[in-house]
Amino acid sequence: MTNASALPGWNHVYSGKVRDLYRPDDAGDERMLVVASDRVSAFDHVLSPGIPGKGALLTSLSLWWFAQLAGADGGRALPNHLTGDAPPAPVADRAMVVRSLEMQPIECVVRGYLTGSGWVEYQAAGTVCGIALPAGLSNGDRLPEPIFTPAYKAPLGEHDENISFARTEELVGAERAAELRDTSLEIYARAAAAAEAKGLILADTKFEFGVDAGGILTLADEVLTSDSSRYWDAQTWAAGGTPEQRMASFDKQIVRDWLAANWDRTGTPPELPTEIAQRTAAKYRELLERMTS
Repeated sequence: MTNASALPGWNHVYSGKVRDLYRPDDAGDERMLVVASDRVSAFDHVLSPGIPGKGALLTSLSLWWFAQLAGADGGRALPNHLTGDAPPAPVADRAMVVRSLEMQPIECVVRGYLTGSGWVEYQAAGTVCGIALPAGLSNGDRLPEPIFTPAYKAPLGEHDENISFARTEELVGAERAAELRDTSLEIYARAAAAAEAKGLILADTKFEFGVDAGGILTLADEVLTSDSSRYWDAQTWAAGGTPEQRMASFDKQIVRDWLAANWDRTGTPPELPTEIAQRTAAKYRELLERMTS
């Protein structure tokens, strides 16, 4: 967490696994300051050391995507939570000044490819989050069409829970649920096309939305970063090979793999080797450079 004395005018109010949240000293100012740290988590533990430069890399990619989705990509302009104000100098490269929103209790996941927990469920039941898929798919295959698989954002310290669309309607109402689904699928389609143009596959991603004072659905938090999305190299994926080769991702999978091989998930996780942290930072940096160049 950034020392509060280094951010005059802002008070620290919350820290998550990666981000720190500040509010202005002025109680009438409803803006917030979201600062992305270099912290990295795996298997529900924050690890040490962090990934060098990770906060700045995540923020840079989020800001680039917010600009694309605000109309820079030629699509319709989607509202987001950015105010346009410059963050304080000490955190300028890894922070966003944003509007306060009424956050929706739904994590909006879109999957375009079969992988991760979806692959595990598909092997057992032929479904992903209860949605039936064609038989004969393999790990890493492209789905016939992207699917919306919402999750309920659990209270702090608990795991998010995959839910049905019907349950989403119960939580936020039928109209808002449809808007969340349709907007999420629209963003995924636009982002997947942009990634494809850079030789990348956007396998899946998750979005968070809030509602502003006028009732307008607004894209919030981070968007389409290495922490919220799976990106694969399109050429490597097409070449086939083992799932590990085919779906080498631009995220913290290097950390997960090392930790899985060196820790039994009891007690305190071991320190990450410098080489693992540096390799992970290089993956985050490569994705940013490829997408934004």
